[in-house]
Amino acid sequence: MFRIVDAPIDDTALEDEVRTDADGAVIVFRGVARRHSRGREVVHLEYEAYPEMAEKVMAQIGDEIKERWPVSRVAIVHRTGVLEIGQASVMIAVAAPHRREAFDAASYAIDRLKQIVPIWKKEIWSDGSQWIGWEHESHAHDERVHAT
Repeated sequence: MFRIVDAPIDDTALEDEVRTDADGAVIVFRGVARRHSRGREVVHLEYEAYPEMAEKVMAQIGDEIKERWPVSRVAIVHRTGVLEIGQASVMIAVAAPHRREAFDAASYAIDRLKQIVPIWKKEIWSDGSQWIGWEHESHAHDERVHAT
């Protein structure tokens, strides 16, 4: 399962999707919106994605994982839209016969997702906002909120 969704992610369904009777470990990584980032207080996050391409690239990550580690199954689900503090933006589930491979594969999955999947995050602060990952690009800008 490699999906982009616009609603809360069901972690129980994700775990059920990957677990088999041959597995001694199921790792579920949950990335959540945090209150503070870059020295500022975050009000909420906004995520956008190119869903069809993102799902294909997430499946590619799953294939890469299966080539590197003896895992049974991998699932990656990323949420789009507005996320409040504490809500999950991404969940990765990996099932494997042994815990070390499952941990390593899950860690690889989140790092690789951030590198190559077409998903964009905007942090909204009380005094502005910024698309994260674009800070050093020539078209990056800090949008200031003007109080009325």
